[in-house]
Amino acid sequence: MSKPFQLLLRVRYGECDAQQVVFNARYADYADIASTELMRATIGGYQTLIGDNLDTQVVNLNINWNRSARFDDVLRLVPQITKVGNTSFTMTVGMYLHHNNDLVATAELTYVLVSTIDFTKTAISESLKKRFLKGAPDKIVDMVGDI
Repeated sequence: MSKPFQLLLRVRYGECDAQQVVFNARYADYADIASTELMRATIGGYQTLIGDNLDTQVVNLNINWNRSARFDDVLRLVPQITKVGNTSFTMTVGMYLHHNNDLVATAELTYVLVSTIDFTKTAISESLKKRFLKGAPDKIVDMVGDI
């Protein structure tokens, strides 16, 4: 069985709050980083969209937490495009502790495809839908270095 596209990140000290756990808003940052890397692996990055006068805008973001992450934890983020509609798509990002695979949080983001000319919604082409649904190659993007 192949492994999904994954991104490894280390929690930095500045991402933690007074309770010594990752501040809740940082999980949205993690989801955004995972989204950027998934788009790079799936379609060649956001520059591919920009080159076609397209961009994305987040219209919904939900995060569900199962436990806290702490300073110096290595997180394994698993982003997947789970739904593609006419003008929008949904991405789910599972966030796990790398050392034991415990689920920390799950983020669900809904993006709308927009024209960069007038920033109005635009249809997702069939070729882009196919690339989204095919998914990213099975690989690990390691932003941690030595684990």
